[in-house]
Amino acid sequence: MRRRCFCNVVIEALTVAALPLARASTSGAGEREQQHTSSYCNSRAQAGEEEEEEMNVDFGAPKELAGGLQQRRALYQPRLPPCLQGLTVRAEYGDATTTIDPSCANVVAQAFPNTFGQPLVSFVAPADAAAAEERTPIRVGVVFSGRQSPGGHNVVWGLHDALKAYNPQSVLYGFVGGTGGLFANKTLEITDDVLASYKNQGGFDLLGRSIDQIRTTKQVNSAMATCRNLNLDGLVIIGGVTSNSDAAQLAETLIQNNCKTKVVGVPVSLNGDLKNQFVETTVGFDTVCKVNSQLVSNVCLDAISAGKYYYFVRLMGRKASHVAFECALQSHPNMLILGEEVALSKLTLMEIINKICDGVQARAELGKYHGVLVIPEGLIESIPEMYALIQEINILHNNNVPVAEMPSQLSPWAAALFQFLPPFIRRELLLHQESDNSAQLSQIDTEQLLAHLVETEMIKRTKEGRYKGRKFSSVCHFFGYQARGSIPSNFDCDYAYALGRISLHMIAAGLTGYMATVANLKDPVDKWRCAAAPLTAMMSLKRHLRGPGAIPIGRPSIHPSPIDLKGKAYELLREKASSFLLDDFYRTPGGIQFEGPGSDAKPITLTIENQDYMGDIEILKECLSKVETSNPSICLEFQIETFLVNEQASNIDMTTDDVSQVRTMVKPGCSREILKAAISSMLSVTDVLTVMSHPLNAELPLYHFK
Repeated sequence: MRRRCFCNVVIEALTVAALPLARASTSGAGEREQQHTSSYCNSRAQAGEEEEEEMNVDFGAPKELAGGLQQRRALYQPRLPPCLQGLTVRAEYGDATTTIDPSCANVVAQAFPNTFGQPLVSFVAPADAAAAEERTPIRVGVVFSGRQSPGGHNVVWGLHDALKAYNPQSVLYGFVGGTGGLFANKTLEITDDVLASYKNQGGFDLLGRSIDQIRTTKQVNSAMATCRNLNLDGLVIIGGVTSNSDAAQLAETLIQNNCKTKVVGVPVSLNGDLKNQFVETTVGFDTVCKVNSQLVSNVCLDAISAGKYYYFVRLMGRKASHVAFECALQSHPNMLILGEEVALSKLTLMEIINKICDGVQARAELGKYHGVLVIPEGLIESIPEMYALIQEINILHNNNVPVAEMPSQLSPWAAALFQFLPPFIRRELLLHQESDNSAQLSQIDTEQLLAHLVETEMIKRTKEGRYKGRKFSSVCHFFGYQARGSIPSNFDCDYAYALGRISLHMIAAGLTGYMATVANLKDPVDKWRCAAAPLTAMMSLKRHLRGPGAIPIGRPSIHPSPIDLKGKAYELLREKASSFLLDDFYRTPGGIQFEGPGSDAKPITLTIENQDYMGDIEILKECLSKVETSNPSICLEFQIETFLVNEQASNIDMTTDDVSQVRTMVKPGCSREILKAAISSMLSVTDVLTVMSHPLNAELPLYHFK
């Protein structure tokens, strides 16, 4: 029996709302746009690696900030948490880490024997304010490896400032052209003069980016050769899930080859899908969502003003729908279709179309012939039959089958589905793969596919007499690249700058195979907690099937984190579903505010969810310490019912001699569910110990004995 997802809730509440794609009066323009898009995509694919080799010679060149806003933003000084405000920091080493999926721990340990199980490291202000002693200059390189994301420049700025504070003679090299520049040893020395026109600015044009991978043996060896040639003490890799997975592998390889360079990662990704126990959100996500939310809200107001179009809006988000989810909470479109709920409920393409049409029909009964539907770009891969078709096409690409011959080599069922699809979708599905061998989802017009099929279904319903409203008309939009170069929000400026400074302290502490992290982000900056988490603690194996009982396969890596369909933010969305669908409860967040009210606003999904994993780790440590220091003669038996390895409850005789059993099972890196279950059990134990350790005439929390 399928679980009720957001789509189902909406449909049950008076049917699902969705917004069609404008092909009525705008159909001619739409066809011309499709032809232009297809030709552009094909030209990009044909250009291939040759286009990637062309480096922009102006990267890093000082530039004049033409606009008053740019000039004013360049003066903004990011705020820092207390531990980073002094000249020195103190590193506190915690317990050894494990992986979020216990069943994968042994595989990860075998693949990363030198970096697996490293301790969690917290950075705190030094105990005294003594002046820092003379420190040896260090040499660090930095590279943009992921897609451009607002705030990336501030990571470099924070790294530079911390490096110069560490020792003014230290040197920071930026690799020009992304990983391509890393392989070719094309560098630019980062100085105050170079940074002056890039502080708090959008884009990655300080250094640029290219193929976003450090994966093949040739690439890894080239990177290692560059590190040795420049005598680098550290290399900072700025990017998302793929880039940080590559960073982990590079760190392991450098250790194996006795290369001194320490490799650290920084979570920068506009998709916001690098989320786990240690990473609450990524740099750039807040800005991108604010920009897109304004665009979506503008479309909502346009829809209700004209009263005759359904707008289909596709937003960034490949493997996870975080951008679409956050933008829906900020702008309140009539319907949101998340890839996660489609995958969970195994909704077919036509089931999705019927739900959208039901929503259109329900609104028509209220006299409403307009609306807005928001989807993520990765939705098409979440539809079971489309996912299988894309996988077959990927296999043909990997086998170097010419594009013209691919349709004839598909399996019978895949060929039938392929022929069912509109010609423009067929062309886009066959485009050459991304650098990670995945489909070019940003070039697949899923919103136009849905609009086309909805229009067809509404015509059918009209002929059958099931729909008696106006003719369905739609307009389509893809908001993707428009937000990537935006001036970053205050939150992203502060967050990125702090991560840059943390990166330097990680290298100075000799850490490698780690990611810079900040916890407690929903609170003011002075409450933020800075740390370094091992990259291997964020790793797992891909599942052969999507769902319970799936078999882990492949090489360990960091994977995109999907939306938590059991989380508080999703529950809020479910509560508002029927109102969003039928009431036109549109919200206008407006543009990004840099000063005054709203300037410190953070993502709604960040503020709603309780993600303080690092704080929970500290609570568990305090509980274990209390038990260890209690009367050794006290012995209590309790259960920790968690999702431990075999998802079975474990009985533990809790004495001061075997607290280590809990420490062994509940290491940093374990899932939030395991950690919270352990805390709940340990709090019960400490409560009992408190009662038993007090004399009978003492005042207790609940009783007063006389």
